[in-house]
Amino acid sequence: MSGRVLLLTDARADVHAVPGHPERPARREPVAAGVRDAAGALLVEETPEAGSDDDITRIHDPEYLALLSEAEAGGGGWLDPDTYVVPGSVAAARVAAGASLQAARAAASGEVEVAFAVVRPPGHHARRTRGSGFCLLNNVAIAVAGLRAEGPMKRVAIVDWDVHHGDGTQAIFEGDADLIYTSTHQYPFYPGTGAATDDGGGVARNVELRAGEGDEGFVSAWRDELLPAIEDFSPEAIVVSAGYDAHAADPLAELEVTEAGYEAVARALGETAARLGIAGVALTLEGGYDLDALRSSSAATVRGLLEGREGA
Repeated sequence: MSGRVLLLTDARADVHAVPGHPERPARREPVAAGVRDAAGALLVEETPEAGSDDDITRIHDPEYLALLSEAEAGGGGWLDPDTYVVPGSVAAARVAAGASLQAARAAASGEVEVAFAVVRPPGHHARRTRGSGFCLLNNVAIAVAGLRAEGPMKRVAIVDWDVHHGDGTQAIFEGDADLIYTSTHQYPFYPGTGAATDDGGGVARNVELRAGEGDEGFVSAWRDELLPAIEDFSPEAIVVSAGYDAHAADPLAELEVTEAGYEAVARALGETAARLGIAGVALTLEGGYDLDALRSSSAATVRGLLEGREGA
């Protein structure tokens, strides 16, 4: 593989759709375009592989995976008021999980410096036995479990800058001494978890942000608190739940972050990864519902990561 930035995306994700839902197929291509914009000649694109049963059941109960397949075979349905299954949803979710693991492998091995799985449905609200909050499978958790199963890496940091707390991810890794989960999120807000006092059995560092805090609060939380905590933890790999619904243009939240905020945090993350000797950073798309903001924010993220690694 040549290139410093790997993009993994696939139109198979687009069959997962219901009319009027904010988590829609049109989200995927603007994020991919933003990655291409920032990477330029440094880009390599690959078609992702679907996650296998073994990949998925390291995290999710087999009974839950069977339930999703049965729901799909029956024509689909709703897991909760926000989360649906239609024919093709399970295939889309498997691709999202497989692409996330593929990105994590490529980054952790040093094949690339940035690997971005531009996938849907998102994942960080999904728990071991149920989906929720638009999420069917927990893509980032599956990626972490795959890295651990396939090689010597055990200590992993998860960075989650989606505007919603990743309650599913934190719950899956509760009490795991070899993982640190770090999150900024609008609080109090869906799903109602992620208080600063909630340490997830020792794995979590949560920073509550209030509506309207914007770049100042967002960047400060990562630079002054969360990235230093990751550095103290000394992980061997970093995986990012890259949601962009904290953006000022997003219709579902009010945190008011801009592209400059995402770029600043990504630059600081790139510097942290370089100081730790981590070869590359893997990202998986989570939320974000304004199409222009998705493109500009994903581009800002890739630029920031590359600049941070160069400047460290």
